[in-house]
Amino acid sequence: MPIFKIIHITKYKYSLPIKESIHEIRLFPYHFENQEVLDYLLLITNDPEVKYFRDYYGNRVANFNNLEPHQEMVIESRMTVQVNHQRQIPAIDDTTVKDLEEEINKDITLLRYTYPATIKKQAEIEKILATIDVVNKPITTIAQLCNQYIYDNFTYTKGITNVETTVDEILALKKGVCQDFAHLLIQLLRTAGVPTRYVSGYICPNEGTLRGEGATHAWVEIYTPFQGWLGLDPTNNIWTMNNHVKLAVGRNFADCSPIKGTFKGLARQTLSVSVSIGYEDGRHFEEINDVLLEEIPLETKEQITYIEQQ
Repeated sequence: MPIFKIIHITKYKYSLPIKESIHEIRLFPYHFENQEVLDYLLLITNDPEVKYFRDYYGNRVANFNNLEPHQEMVIESRMTVQVNHQRQIPAIDDTTVKDLEEEINKDITLLRYTYPATIKKQAEIEKILATIDVVNKPITTIAQLCNQYIYDNFTYTKGITNVETTVDEILALKKGVCQDFAHLLIQLLRTAGVPTRYVSGYICPNEGTLRGEGATHAWVEIYTPFQGWLGLDPTNNIWTMNNHVKLAVGRNFADCSPIKGTFKGLARQTLSVSVSIGYEDGRHFEEINDVLLEEIPLETKEQITYIEQQ
């Protein structure tokens, strides 16, 4: 049962002083039978008051308002987690979509997890399902077939998509990263009638054999009444293993976003995220990424430029 020490640092920088930066955080490791949280610490610039609650999907969430004027804010999440996926390949399970119908109709949350997104290329999704022939197959088999299809037909490529990229765009590009492949797999499985949820977390490095290692990661979980929620990683065409650390679950990325926020003031904003992972044997891995933020309106840019020149 591996133990990981993970440090997740989010750093915001502003070209001019800003105030009242309001944020919502989902950076808390999920505590469940396959994952034990040994310790956790959250550090935030200016040490603002933090309020905690559980959202609809059971994720621990924190809200805070950093009232003091500042030009930099750092959110540091430190955790020690022990992972134990005893069965990295699910047991034989003959449950079909039809077998699940009665349970789904009685559980509003499961029902939510069966609604595919409304997209323009839904006919293409249905064509894929027809190609791999999912009719009357067990849901675990359907999941594996869809996972394999994405792995075989879509290329893992960084830098061409972002958090706003749609399933339609992914289908057109045939490229993307873990978040994109998770959204695509969700669309396929929900269209097939399988309850499926999005998962955010980390995939701890395993000697460079897995795509997306060392940074924040995304995968999906399907529901079966006999085994509960089972994780699939379409980026690597595997079921989740002992190096998958889960943070949050939901319908899509928006429900699981590690950090959301806004601020008062006019300033250019930059964001960088670093993830450091330490192992019991002393090994250490760190990755730093600059995050592409939403383009600010031209009028706002001009106002900022004027203020900076003064």
